[in-house]
Amino acid sequence: VRGFFILNSPTIKIMLILKHITKKRGEMKKLIYLGVLLISIALVEISIAGEKIEPSESIATMDEVIVTSITHTETTMDKIGGNAISIVTAREIKEKNCHTLAEVIKSVPGVVLSSNGGMGTTSGVFMRGADSKNTLVLIDGVMVNDPSQANRNANISDINLDNVERIEVVRGAMSVMYGSNATAGVINIITKKGKKKPEINFIGEGGSYGTWKTGGSASGATDKMNFSISASNIYSDGFSVADNDNDKIDQDNNDEKDRYKNLTLAGKLGFDINENFKIISSVRYVASEVELDDYSSGYAQDNSSNPDGLTDKRSESERIWGQVKINNTFAENFMESGLSYKFSRNDRQSYDNSNAPWYDYKGVTDDISWQGNLNFETNTLSLGGGYFLETMESDSSSVSESDSNTISGWIQDQFFFGENFVFIAGARLDKHDKFGSKTTFRIAPSYEIQKTSTLLKTSFGTGFRSPSLYELYSSYGNLNLQPETSSGWDAGFEQKLLNGAIKFGATYFAMNFNDKIDYDWSISKYNQINGTTKTRGVETFASLTLSKNFSFGANYTYTDTKEPDGGRLTRRPYHQVNLNTRYSFLDKGIINIDAMWVDDRIASPYAKDSDGNSIEKLDAYVVVNLSASYDICNSFQIFTRVENLFDEYYEEAFSYATAGLSGYIGFKITW
Repeated sequence: VRGFFILNSPTIKIMLILKHITKKRGEMKKLIYLGVLLISIALVEISIAGEKIEPSESIATMDEVIVTSITHTETTMDKIGGNAISIVTAREIKEKNCHTLAEVIKSVPGVVLSSNGGMGTTSGVFMRGADSKNTLVLIDGVMVNDPSQANRNANISDINLDNVERIEVVRGAMSVMYGSNATAGVINIITKKGKKKPEINFIGEGGSYGTWKTGGSASGATDKMNFSISASNIYSDGFSVADNDNDKIDQDNNDEKDRYKNLTLAGKLGFDINENFKIISSVRYVASEVELDDYSSGYAQDNSSNPDGLTDKRSESERIWGQVKINNTFAENFMESGLSYKFSRNDRQSYDNSNAPWYDYKGVTDDISWQGNLNFETNTLSLGGGYFLETMESDSSSVSESDSNTISGWIQDQFFFGENFVFIAGARLDKHDKFGSKTTFRIAPSYEIQKTSTLLKTSFGTGFRSPSLYELYSSYGNLNLQPETSSGWDAGFEQKLLNGAIKFGATYFAMNFNDKIDYDWSISKYNQINGTTKTRGVETFASLTLSKNFSFGANYTYTDTKEPDGGRLTRRPYHQVNLNTRYSFLDKGIINIDAMWVDDRIASPYAKDSDGNSIEKLDAYVVVNLSASYDICNSFQIFTRVENLFDEYYEEAFSYATAGLSGYIGFKITW
């Protein structure tokens, strides 16, 4: 009952007031009132709860979370040095009722997303203002970036959150541990490991746009073996990819719904042969289909050549990622050895409006690597090496089968001086069979002032992105291409108060990108761009956790980008704010509210209205999402979410639609 009144009295009034206010001009007003909204909700919830809020040492801290993406070793958050990282936990994913990776990482500091339509359409990740191709996406360390894509970027639109334990988002050049593509950062999705208490789940959900999801999972463990498996199927009638609410484009034929389907199967299996010998394997399979619209004359349209003709344009894909890893320890854990084989298989097929095959691309990666660790008293020394092979083939006349390989070696040391000083340093050498050798390095020290619980941190690193197979070997390719390079540094602090109940911090970052590869219209081929692309900015965060029932969080990112000619990079806002409040009630219910304000952005240089006028910018917007769940009993839970609560109209890319006010409700059965 208490939770019902929280939702239906002062909170709702505040939301209705905000809806009226945010229609006014002045984006700073939106920012201010957005903050007022969630802070007011926080105060309302505390006052209604009537509980005495006191700092509690039992509040869970992020220091207890295990991180693997930075060093390839299991490290707690207090030992990661000066690296900038955000962790999205399984609890957050569950409470927000998010389906896809794109939904959940858009609230991470330093990350901006841009989608070309609804579910399943291409989503770009701009980390610290860099291009999508500069972010490496992994599932359990297996590369998601598709070698058959033109610039080897990662399309994350089909990656749902089934069987996911946590998501690690590392910002800054990380080529020292990952090689190519990790020039701006890394997103690593860690899947769940089975626990000794066996569990079986079944979920069902339905809602707006004819959307349905069904799925199930099972997990368990014995003394020698653990497993977790999951399966899900998503279907949505969707909405028109071409924005039928955009009055700047032709609307003669933009009313067709664009359907989406997704089947995901995932599994993880581990064997503990003995205490010193373990085998871990995982696999993930995704089959998807999404209907698309044309793009012509500067904007999206159902069928640009024939408004009265068929509109069967669509893309189908099958993707699989997997790995097998053997871990050994020796001399009472002084020595560790990890040998792994990782692979990916990507098959993309597209059909035109008349249902005729348009193109078919296949991308394959095989990765064999080893890392050994020596655990001394004050430091951990790591040595590693690997062989990476990527292959692309297509029935397109613009490209034939091609491949390349890279041999890598790296060294890293993690120094721990007392309880408060951590220093991580590493270097790497990659030898590509086409352009030769590339060296990268990274240092990341941190120091904690224990008396004040103040953490000071900084890092500096370099990165590179090797030319993609398409950029090298297609009919538009250039065999003279050299790798893109990056260098960057950041410095900041984190502060804890009241035993960690209050946390806040800020980080300044600066990154330079050189030798960027882009299509050169003057020679009709890919070419290196002269000059330096620069991104500068500040990432801040604050969190308040005064009881197990209530928490409030906020982060703000300022990003300034400059191309070599001095212009801003497209679709990157100067300002982005994310706010979150979480409240649990009656020990069975949880309410979660997320709000995001995104500043205006420069539109694509190709964007034009139906009269041929260039589109200069995309307007700022505010989106608020609400989710809630309630445990009817120990084995049955109901949950719901409302997306775009105020029915805000906005576009992440010109002429491509986004979802309006929409609602979903579902249930989960646990045995």
